[in-house]
Amino acid sequence: MFDVKRIQSALNEFGLDGWLLYDFRGSNVLAQRVLEMPDGFMGSRRCLCFIPSSGEPVKIVHRIESDVFDHIPGETIVYLKWEELEAAIARAVRGHGRVAMEYSERNANPYISRVDAGTIELVRSFDVEVVSSGDLISMFESALTDAQWQSHLDASELTNAAFDKAWRHIAEQVRSSGTVEESAVCDLIMDHFEQNQMTTYHPPIVGVNGNGGNPHYETGTGQTTAIREGDFVLIDLWAKLKTPGAVYSDLTRTGYVGDSVPQKYQDVFNIVAAARDAGIERVKSAFAAGETLQGFQVDDAVRKVIADAGYGEQFCHRTGHNMAQETHGNGTHIDNLETHETRRILPRTLFTIEPGIYLSDFGVRSEVDVFIHEDGRVEVTGGEIQREVVPILASY
Repeated sequence: MFDVKRIQSALNEFGLDGWLLYDFRGSNVLAQRVLEMPDGFMGSRRCLCFIPSSGEPVKIVHRIESDVFDHIPGETIVYLKWEELEAAIARAVRGHGRVAMEYSERNANPYISRVDAGTIELVRSFDVEVVSSGDLISMFESALTDAQWQSHLDASELTNAAFDKAWRHIAEQVRSSGTVEESAVCDLIMDHFEQNQMTTYHPPIVGVNGNGGNPHYETGTGQTTAIREGDFVLIDLWAKLKTPGAVYSDLTRTGYVGDSVPQKYQDVFNIVAAARDAGIERVKSAFAAGETLQGFQVDDAVRKVIADAGYGEQFCHRTGHNMAQETHGNGTHIDNLETHETRRILPRTLFTIEPGIYLSDFGVRSEVDVFIHEDGRVEVTGGEIQREVVPILASY
């Protein structure tokens, strides 16, 4: 049953007077998920649901689609004319000081900017302050259920195992044939996913040498894609179980095709690993102290390590992203580069920490997944954290 009380508890926690959830022809998937609409819902008319911090919800629906919110308790206002729609919105929100919507001032966070400017203007005309629903979205979109948390743990075991298979395949093929293609390693990982009933929205990144210096490299598209002895390899892979509501695991590691790793690779890796660990420690210390922690603050802690080492310009993406049913989820990101992420990092949410240094001849990224338990305990998933570049021929 739709849980109004849970939403109202969150509204009071965040100091909000109400939440106006709006959708038109599938424009706001975040509102649809909060309102527990069927997958693929695509109403042809504007519909809104106002949930006040106390009292009954108000549902505003068109006459020809008057049943779309029947699963939600509260008053239903049915409109036909546009004048009736505007009057219904005014009646629902007027007198409520701060009303949350899927809005971000100056579109600072496009993950939550789902309501058009005209609708925001209309609501503001009724003497209410429209504020971002960002923290609410983080809570209701990305706080994992127990089943989802377990699905992530199960996925993490399988993604972790994929690296062993990949490194071993590289070692065996280099020893027997002298070379192996990036795409062959990618295919091996995808076969591993399929054999274990996993799915992914995109194949993994397998980048040799300079190809790994492109953060969003497409496997097999570089000028040189053959992996040989003496090469540096970056593998970034992500997948989830083929079960409803399953949550992704997303990990990145690096290896060197040899018996020992040249110092230049290990030196850059050490900087990246130190930045990664600084991010983990920033999260742990904040939750241990009961501190409110925002996404940008973790990005700052990570980015400082790399900038202080002289590689600030070579760290060209945010530190991490929220992760849930999508690998790049809609909750709080670890970002003060691409966006100024002021949303809170909340209990029961999952995100990556994945700093990188990208050079012309190789790239290093170290990615881990971080989960905040209900009690504030911080857990890093995906197996043992990588502490050194894998010497592939020595290890496999």
